[in-house]
Amino acid sequence: MTKFELFLGQNIGQTGRVSEYDWQRFLADEVTPRYPDGFTVLDAAGQWRDPMGTIISERSRNLVLIVRDAPSELPKIAAIRDSYKSRFRQDAVLFVQSQICAGF
Repeated sequence: MTKFELFLGQNIGQTGRVSEYDWQRFLADEVTPRYPDGFTVLDAAGQWRDPMGTIISERSRNLVLIVRDAPSELPKIAAIRDSYKSRFRQDAVLFVQSQICAGF
């Protein structure tokens, strides 16, 4: 099986932050319809260097999805990433794909 992870920063620009309401709407609008069988969200703290070279520390969320057929899932993952970047004005969403041994 394949594990997909998306690292979703919570800062919006210099002063804003993704609200709990907006986060829940994002899950309901973008993630749940694509993965109705389930997913996991972990709260995290992240750090990255922005395009201007500034180190940014921020709260983040780690969206974890376990799938059987990774190639067919990639368009869904891309749609979730693109939507998050657009909706919350993000420069980037880190995406990690790894092969795992999992059972249900």
